[in-house]
Amino acid sequence: MTHLLPEPDYLSLPEQVAQMLVVRASGYLFDHQIQYPSWEPNAEVLRHWLTDLGVGGVILLGGSAGEIACRCQQLQEWSAIPLFLAADIEEGVGQLFSGATWFPPPLALAGMVQSGATIEQVQQSAQAMGAWTAQEALAIGLNWVLAPVVDVNNNPQNPVINVRAFGQTPELVSQLSTAFIQGAQPYPVLTTAKHFPGHGDTATDSHLDLPVIPHDCDRIHKTEYLPFQAAIAANVDGVMSAHLLIPALDPQYPATLSAKILTGELRQALRFDGLIVTDALVMGAIANQYGANEAAVLAVAAGADVLMMPADPPGAIAAVCAAVEQGRIPLAQIEASVERIWRAKRKITTYAVEDTSYQHAWETQPPSHIDLDRLGTREAIATATTILKDSNVIYGQITTVPERARTLIVVDDLLDCTFLGRKAPAIDRLRKQGYQVQIVDGNTPEMTGAETAPQPTFLQLFIRGNPFRGSAQLSSKAQAWFEFLVSTNQLQALVIYGSPYALEQFQPLLPAGIPYAFSYGQMPRAQALVLEQLLPD
Repeated sequence: MTHLLPEPDYLSLPEQVAQMLVVRASGYLFDHQIQYPSWEPNAEVLRHWLTDLGVGGVILLGGSAGEIACRCQQLQEWSAIPLFLAADIEEGVGQLFSGATWFPPPLALAGMVQSGATIEQVQQSAQAMGAWTAQEALAIGLNWVLAPVVDVNNNPQNPVINVRAFGQTPELVSQLSTAFIQGAQPYPVLTTAKHFPGHGDTATDSHLDLPVIPHDCDRIHKTEYLPFQAAIAANVDGVMSAHLLIPALDPQYPATLSAKILTGELRQALRFDGLIVTDALVMGAIANQYGANEAAVLAVAAGADVLMMPADPPGAIAAVCAAVEQGRIPLAQIEASVERIWRAKRKITTYAVEDTSYQHAWETQPPSHIDLDRLGTREAIATATTILKDSNVIYGQITTVPERARTLIVVDDLLDCTFLGRKAPAIDRLRKQGYQVQIVDGNTPEMTGAETAPQPTFLQLFIRGNPFRGSAQLSSKAQAWFEFLVSTNQLQALVIYGSPYALEQFQPLLPAGIPYAFSYGQMPRAQALVLEQLLPD
């Protein structure tokens, strides 16, 4: 199949609107592997959306990097028009797709500054992180990096941004997110600053409910806007909206559905002329209060160019078309959005051939252009390792392993832990050094108070704010185990993987002389680096 960008005028209104949709799909190749059937259509339905309706893009989750490479080829073959192929790879491709490089969360870069690195060194790391993320995305067929997060995490209780932010001040977030964008820019991928007008100062997870931001316009403009202004100045390709109600800007509609915010603030006041893309429309903040199709209409009317994960794609197309015919949405607005989409697709579907002209990549490159050898290179892993090492906190060292010593590992949900396999260092290294291994998660029965005989315990806590978790706080089990081990003098050492705020909470309560460590990362590489220093062979 030849993949060309036709002139938008040749598309019917439904075809133009369909190009404004990015739908969710499983990264796995087969229907029986679908993990979220309410969000991920089967192959027959997805192919219909792409081939017959002309949907403009797909956001992928699940599968290894190799599987995603095959999946991206399959999806492009199903579509007559080149697709946006997107993923929330804020921590590198390996965050979601195994085999590629998994970087620590962006807040680790702020941790480097706290540990003494110069801002120039940290910016270099942020730029390298953007470059490797872009290269590895391209290597498996992805062309839209839904990053960087440019929210200022100025609320430690924030359950959804948290370590996904580059820092706690607008100045640092601006510097590091801009460096990330600059690192990605030499490559034909799109970058996206999110979540406008700023999701950092909320204690509510918008995946579950609608947060309300009470600040006045002056505070919002001076704090939350600065990183978005920096990203726009750095030529970021897209800006993603936040599902937030901000009465000072619009007392009626959340930002995603607000013309005052998307058009008045972002498009006009900040002069952004790239893609305005909604956050996922299936999230509770929108889905719980607006009908699936009305939400799509309101978002487009507000100024969104791209509808991310509408709950009912065919219904959304029909509803937006009806709104145009009824005069609720000007046809010129749809045409302007499609022109921005075309501008973005030209960037990701063309490349220079000597000095003569630009050609469509799919016309000149065979399907075998996927290059898995570019994944997980020594250079990319070295960049991730530098960020981890330079942001780790290590205090003291374990010199002996007592008899009957155990490591107690506490996680939210073991079934969802991609970082705790049988060979993960948190398990394997300690077992080899003589520790018994015990894992506790949210499904483990509560402590009864009648525990077994005292045991020297190396406590390892995996905790960070994550979407859908609903809280950035320590789980009740983590808190209970820490207090129990301290009060009974059984705590031998403590490691926290993920949340610096958990470290801040526990540090003052640790008995003198207890070794402890912290890493922003939770992946096996992060575990290995911490344990090599805290518990040497």
